[in-house]
Amino acid sequence: MIIALNNKSNLDKNEFKNYIKKLYQINTTHKLIVCPSFLNISSVDSKKIILGAQDVSAYGQGPHTGEVSAPQLKSYGVSCVIVGHSERREEKLETDDEIRQKVKNCLSSKMAPILCVGETLKERDKNLVTKVLRKELTAATKGLTEDEKSHIVIAYEPIWSIGTGVTPTNDQIKSVITMIKGMLPHCKVLYGGSVTEENIDTLKEIKEIDGYLIGGLSLKPEKLMEFLNKIK
Repeated sequence: MIIALNNKSNLDKNEFKNYIKKLYQINTTHKLIVCPSFLNISSVDSKKIILGAQDVSAYGQGPHTGEVSAPQLKSYGVSCVIVGHSERREEKLETDDEIRQKVKNCLSSKMAPILCVGETLKERDKNLVTKVLRKELTAATKGLTEDEKSHIVIAYEPIWSIGTGVTPTNDQIKSVITMIKGMLPHCKVLYGGSVTEENIDTLKEIKEIDGYLIGGLSLKPEKLMEFLNKIK
């Protein structure tokens, strides 16, 4: 399984050094990916753990102050990048066009995009889940070849579940993942949204899930170990 750890804007320099040492000691057969903040990327030995990033510029290299380009990330050993996370869609007002360009930039630099899609609670209550996700997936993959699409990892994260401790039912998750795989049959699909070492016993019953994108739990190596042991 793919286990992607989204550190978000957490862990200062010294905290991260202690944290990454603990991650190096984790022995697992799962594909463990750490996605630190940009400042902590250079502290990761990509030979010891798979290195990811939390975002990438929609631009190429050049005069784009404050941006981090795909070739720059690649040069540090980054192999995959979270793209289109709901927090960036909301806080940074990222558009479908920007997200599509970020996906293309990742693929051009031989990095796998971890493309996040998800619905708000209002959209779910109005039975718009399929419509919303189809729109996001179609926009992000527009113009790509089938081979290019096959290198994308999809992360289904219902926005109303992120950080709330509330998760959809297994049937709801299974229904969405089945729909996504119907659209993009060669893509792995992760689930994210309040995933913990406590609810993994329930979530792992969903055989359609290819892995997890986790936030808060990613910052706690000891609990992460408990989580990984439960999905052996």
